[in-house]
Amino acid sequence: MSITRRTVIGVLVGAAALVAVRPALVRVRAAGQDQPPNRREFTVTAKEFHFTPARIEVGRNDLVKLTVRSEDGAYSLTIDAYRISKKVPAGGSTTFEFLADRAGTFPYYSNLTSDSRHSQMRGELVVHAQ
Repeated sequence: MSITRRTVIGVLVGAAALVAVRPALVRVRAAGQDQPPNRREFTVTAKEFHFTPARIEVGRNDLVKLTVRSEDGAYSLTIDAYRISKKVPAGGSTTFEFLADRAGTFPYYSNLTSDSRHSQMRGELVVHAQ
């Protein structure tokens, strides 16, 4: 009978300790969680083999939404560092999102080869470390 009583008391003491400590553990975990990313939206216009704007600046861990709009022919927008390559139809647009999860300056360009002037289409994505 004393073993059972000791076991019950041990279980109750352990449960009480867990109940007392658990709120503190929850607070610590909640404080350490990442904030939701800032959402940044940009429209890049492709026209006459140029991107406007030619520079986009965001913070690290921003959620970036890009709309690429063509005002004449077909283009693409490629950012190698983020493994992004999107085609933009003539007179149309393409929208996509990505998480800017590393700081640095990353070129973007049109990778189409239908006209040699695509190679002059350059811009840069600047991701600040914050």
